[in-house]
Amino acid sequence: MKRRLARECAFKILFMVDMGDNGLEGALNYVLEDEDVSEDELSFCRELVNGVLENKDELDRKLSVYLVKWKFDRLAAAVRSILRLALYEMLYRSDVPEVVSINEAIEITKLYQDEESSRFVNGILDKVRQEIER
Repeated sequence: MKRRLARECAFKILFMVDMGDNGLEGALNYVLEDEDVSEDELSFCRELVNGVLENKDELDRKLSVYLVKWKFDRLAAAVRSILRLALYEMLYRSDVPEVVSINEAIEITKLYQDEESSRFVNGILDKVRQEIER
């Protein structure tokens, strides 16, 4: 199973929903219409999206603790979506090691943002990982 593709699709859907006026099913259909995803990938993607949306407030609160001189809602929408997605995996997916979630978040950030944003995402998620390990 190509979980990277599922994560990337989940990111795009979460980004669209976060940006407003995009319903979940509309965003899902739009993102997946050009992707060749298997049933397993689709299932994983839906689980990630639903999990993030169901736990969004908690995820935002937890991430906000690690922001210095930033408010979570002032981050770029893409970065917010990537952080939420990775943190959801770190907290709720015991089958995914935290380092894998962090690495995947960094790679997606490099694709859709820039090197500086990927370092920012890495720094925030690594602090979260250290806290989880304690």
